[in-house]
Amino acid sequence: MGHEGSRQIVRMDVSFKGCVQGVGFRYTAVSIAVIRRISGFVRNEPDGSVALSAEGEREDLLAFLSDLQSSHVSRYIDHLNVSWREAGGTFRGFVIAR
Repeated sequence: MGHEGSRQIVRMDVSFKGCVQGVGFRYTAVSIAVIRRISGFVRNEPDGSVALSAEGEREDLLAFLSDLQSSHVSRYIDHLNVSWREAGGTFRGFVIAR
């Protein structure tokens, strides 16, 4: 446990607020997640926000988030809230959830 070179998988939950629905946000998230080999899901919420949950190494998840924020959808994000927790290990691939 905890020796150098060990890879710790964590979960990142993000809520994106703004005009983030209907602009290709979820599809952009999926394409970046596939490239970065991140697992999880993204979905539209009833309040108009987009929820994203992803698991991977913390630095990979931060890079994924950074890629998303530098993509064309960034202009639609007014605010985002990120929280971290222990990974559940239940995600397979990265999907758009309903």
